[in-house]
Amino acid sequence: MPKLRVQSFAISIDGYGAGPSQDLQNPLGVRGPELMEWFFPTRLWRRMQGHDDGETGVDNGIAEQGFAGIGAWILGRNMFGPVRGPWPDDSWKGWWGDEPPYHTPVFVLTHHPRAPLRMAGGTEFRFVTEGIHAALEQATAAAGGRDVRLGGGVSTIRQYLRAALIDELHLAIRPVLLGSGEHLVNDIDMRIWAMNARRASRANVRHTSFCANARDGPPLISDGSSRDRGSASLGVTRRRQRWPHVS
Repeated sequence: MPKLRVQSFAISIDGYGAGPSQDLQNPLGVRGPELMEWFFPTRLWRRMQGHDDGETGVDNGIAEQGFAGIGAWILGRNMFGPVRGPWPDDSWKGWWGDEPPYHTPVFVLTHHPRAPLRMAGGTEFRFVTEGIHAALEQATAAAGGRDVRLGGGVSTIRQYLRAALIDELHLAIRPVLLGSGEHLVNDIDMRIWAMNARRASRANVRHTSFCANARDGPPLISDGSSRDRGSASLGVTRRRQRWPHVS
């Protein structure tokens, strides 16, 4: 069955997925790029920038997994661009140039209608005004049996978390403190998730694996540590049959 997946979504150690004051000059907010420092050296990112180099370790493997088996994406409007309110025209075509990295249909949540936008490489932005459920329904249909990736931003992921629609959530937890910005899980009870912590990579990180749902009793825990530098990658999988509604 196709899944709705959040992959490689970076947050600070104090839970922020974006810094404050997001705008054209700071699309991730002030200090937001620090959240992505685990990703920038990877071969996947470097190839997106037109280079042939890049690291091929654990971080790159995790990043590549986030693109495997994806047939459509869902983005919040802020992830598409800095324009607010009604679209003044069709001149803004995203942050990524003529060929965005998606290569699939991308469903952008917005309150303001806009015609679909075809880009090079197979990406087509389709603008959805009917809300998160309509976007998921349309993306699932377009994905043709493959998974749908929820790219963010923070507010959009929070909406899908509260609606209990996310199947898998992978977080890259960076050892930085932002102190302010957009918090990912504030007021959301994450204890209902069955957590399966994956590998921590780069920067003095501790590996921790949780292999149980709270309703099954105490979790089985194994942990270790890494002397590598970078981010802790935490994989979280929802158990469909035990997912209560989040109010």
